[in-house]
Amino acid sequence: MVTPGAFLKASIHASREFFRPPVETPERDRVITRRSPNDAAMMVPIRSIGPSHGERIAAHLLSLDPHDRYLRFGYAANDEQVRRYVSGLDFERDEIFGIYNRRLELIAMAHLAFSTDPNLKSCAEFGVSVLARARGRGYGARLFDRAVMHARNEGVDMMFIHALSENTAMLNIARKAGAIIERDGSESEAYLKLPPADLDSRMTEMVEEQIAQTDYRLKAQAKQFWDLLAMVQEVRSGVRDSRERSSP
Repeated sequence: MVTPGAFLKASIHASREFFRPPVETPERDRVITRRSPNDAAMMVPIRSIGPSHGERIAAHLLSLDPHDRYLRFGYAANDEQVRRYVSGLDFERDEIFGIYNRRLELIAMAHLAFSTDPNLKSCAEFGVSVLARARGRGYGARLFDRAVMHARNEGVDMMFIHALSENTAMLNIARKAGAIIERDGSESEAYLKLPPADLDSRMTEMVEEQIAQTDYRLKAQAKQFWDLLAMVQEVRSGVRDSRERSSP
Protein backbone atom coordinates (compact mmCIF):
# COMPACT_ATOMS: atom_id res chain seq x y z
CA MET A 1 0.00 0.00 0.00
CA VAL A 2 1.13 3.56 -0.67
CA THR A 3 2.05 5.14 2.65
CA PRO A 4 1.90 8.91 3.33
CA GLY A 5 5.70 8.88 3.61
CA ALA A 6 6.12 7.31 0.19
CA PHE A 7 3.68 9.82 -1.29
CA LEU A 8 5.60 12.73 0.25
CA LYS A 9 8.94 11.37 -1.02
CA ALA A 10 7.50 10.97 -4.51
CA SER A 11 6.20 14.56 -4.47
CA ILE A 12 9.54 15.97 -3.32
CA HIS A 13 11.40 13.92 -5.91
CA ALA A 14 9.07 15.11 -8.70
CA SER A 15 9.52 18.74 -7.68
CA ARG A 16 13.31 18.38 -7.65
CA GLU A 17 13.33 16.69 -11.04
CA PHE A 18 11.37 19.58 -12.58
CA PHE A 19 14.41 21.86 -12.31
CA ARG A 20 16.83 19.38 -13.87
CA PRO A 21 17.29 19.46 -17.66
CA PRO A 22 16.09 16.28 -19.40
CA VAL A 23 19.55 15.09 -20.48
CA GLU A 24 20.53 11.54 -19.67
CA THR A 25 24.12 11.49 -18.43
CA PRO A 26 26.23 8.34 -18.57
CA GLU A 27 25.95 8.08 -14.79
CA ARG A 28 22.14 8.15 -14.91
CA ASP A 29 22.02 5.77 -17.87
CA ARG A 30 24.33 3.27 -16.22
CA VAL A 31 22.70 0.05 -15.05
CA ILE A 32 22.40 -0.06 -11.30
CA THR A 33 23.90 -3.28 -9.97
CA ARG A 34 23.68 -2.60 -6.24
CA ARG A 35 20.60 -1.24 -4.52
CA SER A 36 20.26 0.15 -1.04
CA PRO A 37 17.57 -1.07 1.36
CA ASN A 38 15.67 2.18 0.80
CA ASP A 39 15.32 1.47 -2.94
CA ALA A 40 12.60 -1.08 -2.29
CA ALA A 41 10.43 1.59 -0.66
CA MET A 42 11.05 4.20 -3.37
CA MET A 43 7.96 4.72 -5.48
CA VAL A 44 8.25 4.23 -9.24
CA PRO A 45 5.47 6.14 -11.05
CA ILE A 46 3.70 3.64 -13.32
CA ARG A 47 0.83 5.01 -15.34
CA SER A 48 -1.86 3.41 -17.42
CA ILE A 49 -1.29 4.15 -21.13
CA GLY A 50 -4.01 4.96 -23.65
CA PRO A 51 -4.14 4.80 -27.46
CA SER A 52 -2.69 8.32 -27.76
CA HIS A 53 0.66 6.85 -26.71
CA GLY A 54 0.80 4.38 -29.59
CA GLU A 55 3.82 6.07 -31.18
CA ARG A 56 5.76 5.95 -27.92
CA ILE A 57 4.89 2.28 -27.47
CA ALA A 58 6.13 1.56 -31.00
CA ALA A 59 9.31 3.57 -30.42
CA HIS A 60 9.97 1.64 -27.21
CA LEU A 61 9.55 -1.79 -28.80
CA LEU A 62 11.49 -0.84 -31.92
CA SER A 63 14.36 0.24 -29.65
CA LEU A 64 14.75 -3.33 -28.39
CA ASP A 65 17.64 -5.18 -29.98
CA PRO A 66 16.93 -8.44 -31.89
CA HIS A 67 17.59 -10.70 -28.89
CA ASP A 68 15.37 -8.63 -26.60
CA ARG A 69 12.58 -8.71 -29.19
CA TYR A 70 13.02 -12.47 -29.38
CA LEU A 71 12.59 -12.77 -25.60
CA ARG A 72 9.63 -10.36 -25.52
CA PHE A 73 7.61 -11.85 -28.37
CA GLY A 74 8.91 -15.41 -28.44
CA TYR A 75 10.15 -15.02 -31.99
CA ALA A 76 12.55 -12.76 -33.93
CA ALA A 77 10.06 -9.96 -34.58
CA ASN A 78 11.02 -7.56 -37.35
CA ASP A 79 9.98 -3.89 -37.47
CA GLU A 80 6.82 -4.59 -39.45
CA GLN A 81 5.70 -7.28 -37.01
CA VAL A 82 6.33 -4.95 -34.08
CA ARG A 83 4.24 -2.20 -35.70
CA ARG A 84 1.49 -4.73 -36.42
CA TYR A 85 1.49 -5.75 -32.76
CA VAL A 86 1.17 -2.12 -31.65
CA SER A 87 -1.64 -1.37 -34.12
CA GLY A 88 -3.49 -4.44 -32.86
CA LEU A 89 -3.46 -3.44 -29.19
CA ASP A 90 -6.95 -3.36 -27.70
CA PHE A 91 -6.89 -0.49 -25.24
CA GLU A 92 -10.56 -0.99 -24.38
CA ARG A 93 -10.10 -4.60 -23.29
CA ASP A 94 -6.49 -4.79 -22.12
CA GLU A 95 -4.32 -2.61 -19.91
CA ILE A 96 -0.95 -1.14 -20.87
CA PHE A 97 1.35 0.22 -18.16
CA GLY A 98 4.44 2.33 -18.68
CA ILE A 99 7.39 3.98 -16.95
CA TYR A 100 8.66 7.22 -18.50
CA ASN A 101 11.92 9.05 -18.01
CA ARG A 102 12.25 12.85 -17.87
CA ARG A 103 12.46 13.06 -21.66
CA LEU A 104 9.07 11.31 -21.85
CA GLU A 105 10.68 8.23 -23.36
CA LEU A 106 8.91 4.99 -22.53
CA ILE A 107 11.73 3.02 -20.92
CA ALA A 108 9.64 0.12 -19.60
CA MET A 109 6.16 -1.15 -20.40
CA ALA A 110 3.85 -4.04 -19.62
CA HIS A 111 0.86 -5.50 -21.42
CA LEU A 112 -1.87 -7.13 -19.35
CA ALA A 113 -4.06 -8.99 -21.87
CA PHE A 114 -7.42 -10.21 -20.60
CA SER A 115 -8.60 -13.55 -21.93
CA THR A 116 -11.24 -13.55 -24.69
CA ASP A 117 -12.05 -17.23 -24.12
CA PRO A 118 -15.55 -17.49 -22.55
CA ASN A 119 -14.28 -20.35 -20.40
CA LEU A 120 -11.31 -18.35 -19.13
CA LYS A 121 -12.82 -14.95 -18.45
CA SER A 122 -11.06 -14.64 -15.10
CA CYS A 123 -7.58 -15.08 -16.62
CA ALA A 124 -5.05 -12.57 -17.96
CA GLU A 125 -1.61 -12.80 -19.56
CA PHE A 126 1.34 -10.59 -18.65
CA GLY A 127 4.18 -9.43 -20.91
CA VAL A 128 6.92 -6.90 -20.18
CA SER A 129 9.87 -5.16 -21.82
CA VAL A 130 12.56 -2.87 -20.39
CA LEU A 131 15.14 -0.93 -22.40
CA ALA A 132 18.68 -2.20 -21.87
CA ARG A 133 19.92 1.05 -20.30
CA ALA A 134 17.10 0.99 -17.71
CA ARG A 135 17.67 -2.53 -16.43
CA GLY A 136 18.88 -3.44 -12.98
CA ARG A 137 16.40 -1.10 -11.30
CA GLY A 138 13.60 -3.58 -10.69
CA TYR A 139 11.25 -2.05 -13.26
CA GLY A 140 10.08 -5.43 -14.52
CA ALA A 141 9.10 -6.53 -11.02
CA ARG A 142 7.41 -3.18 -10.31
CA LEU A 143 5.35 -3.49 -13.50
CA PHE A 144 4.44 -7.05 -12.59
CA ASP A 145 3.20 -5.96 -9.16
CA ARG A 146 1.20 -3.14 -10.74
CA ALA A 147 -0.39 -5.54 -13.22
CA VAL A 148 -1.23 -8.03 -10.47
CA MET A 149 -2.99 -5.34 -8.46
CA HIS A 150 -5.01 -4.18 -11.46
CA ALA A 151 -5.88 -7.76 -12.43
CA ARG A 152 -7.17 -8.44 -8.91
CA ASN A 153 -9.31 -5.33 -8.98
CA GLU A 154 -10.77 -6.40 -12.33
CA GLY A 155 -11.84 -9.78 -10.97
CA VAL A 156 -8.99 -11.86 -12.42
CA ASP A 157 -8.08 -14.86 -10.29
CA MET A 158 -5.37 -16.39 -12.48
CA MET A 159 -2.52 -14.58 -14.22
CA PHE A 160 -0.16 -16.42 -16.51
CA ILE A 161 3.04 -15.73 -18.38
CA HIS A 162 4.11 -17.49 -21.54
CA ALA A 163 7.85 -17.04 -21.97
CA LEU A 164 10.88 -18.66 -23.50
CA SER A 165 12.68 -20.84 -20.97
CA GLU A 166 15.83 -18.79 -21.49
CA ASN A 167 13.99 -15.65 -20.33
CA THR A 168 15.16 -16.23 -16.77
CA ALA A 169 14.57 -12.63 -15.67
CA MET A 170 10.85 -12.85 -16.42
CA LEU A 171 10.47 -16.31 -14.94
CA ASN A 172 12.32 -15.27 -11.79
CA ILE A 173 9.86 -12.41 -11.29
CA ALA A 174 6.97 -14.86 -11.56
CA ARG A 175 8.68 -17.41 -9.31
CA LYS A 176 9.31 -14.83 -6.57
CA ALA A 177 5.63 -13.90 -6.69
CA GLY A 178 4.72 -17.51 -5.97
CA ALA A 179 3.82 -18.62 -9.50
CA ILE A 180 3.88 -22.26 -10.56
CA ILE A 181 6.18 -22.69 -13.54
CA GLU A 182 5.87 -25.51 -16.03
CA ARG A 183 8.65 -25.96 -18.55
CA ASP A 184 8.14 -27.59 -21.91
CA GLY A 185 11.45 -27.58 -23.75
CA SER A 186 12.29 -24.11 -25.03
CA GLU A 187 9.09 -22.58 -23.63
CA SER A 188 7.67 -22.15 -20.14
CA GLU A 189 4.31 -21.26 -18.63
CA ALA A 190 3.95 -19.53 -15.27
CA TYR A 191 0.63 -19.55 -13.42
CA LEU A 192 -0.11 -17.26 -10.49
CA LYS A 193 -3.29 -17.59 -8.44
CA LEU A 194 -4.50 -14.15 -7.37
CA PRO A 195 -6.42 -13.29 -4.20
CA PRO A 196 -9.67 -11.36 -4.57
CA ALA A 197 -9.64 -7.58 -4.54
CA ASP A 198 -10.06 -5.76 -1.25
CA LEU A 199 -10.26 -2.16 -0.08
CA ASP A 200 -6.48 -1.95 0.22
CA SER A 201 -5.85 -3.07 -3.38
CA ARG A 202 -8.51 -0.73 -4.77
CA MET A 203 -7.36 2.32 -2.83
CA THR A 204 -3.67 1.62 -3.55
CA GLU A 205 -4.26 1.38 -7.29
CA MET A 206 -6.28 4.59 -7.30
CA VAL A 207 -3.60 6.53 -5.39
CA GLU A 208 -0.68 5.11 -7.39
CA GLU A 209 -2.37 5.92 -10.70
CA GLN A 210 -3.02 9.49 -9.54
CA ILE A 211 0.61 9.89 -8.52
CA ALA A 212 1.78 8.51 -11.86
CA GLN A 213 -0.49 10.84 -13.83
CA THR A 214 0.76 13.82 -11.81
CA ASP A 215 4.37 12.74 -12.32
CA TYR A 216 3.81 12.52 -16.09
CA ARG A 217 2.23 15.99 -16.23
CA LEU A 218 5.16 17.46 -14.31
CA LYS A 219 7.62 15.79 -16.68
CA ALA A 220 5.67 17.08 -19.69
CA GLN A 221 5.69 20.63 -18.31
CA ALA A 222 9.39 20.41 -17.50
CA LYS A 223 10.17 19.14 -20.98
CA GLN A 224 8.21 22.02 -22.55
CA PHE A 225 10.13 24.48 -20.38
CA TRP A 226 13.54 23.07 -21.29
CA ASP A 227 12.62 22.77 -24.98
CA LEU A 228 11.54 26.42 -25.00
CA LEU A 229 14.72 27.47 -23.21
CA ALA A 230 16.84 25.53 -25.71
CA MET A 231 15.01 27.22 -28.61
CA VAL A 232 15.58 30.68 -27.10
CA GLN A 233 19.25 29.92 -26.58
CA GLU A 234 19.54 28.70 -30.16
CA VAL A 235 17.93 31.91 -31.46
CA ARG A 236 20.22 34.05 -29.31
CA SER A 237 23.25 32.11 -30.53
CA GLY A 238 22.15 32.62 -34.14
CA VAL A 239 21.68 36.35 -33.64
CA ARG A 240 25.10 36.62 -31.97
CA ASP A 241 26.80 34.72 -34.80
CA SER A 242 25.06 36.91 -37.37
CA ARG A 243 26.28 40.07 -35.63
CA GLU A 244 29.84 38.78 -35.48
CA ARG A 245 29.83 37.97 -39.21
CA SER A 246 28.41 41.39 -40.14
CA SER A 247 30.78 43.37 -37.93
CA PRO A 248 33.73 45.10 -39.78
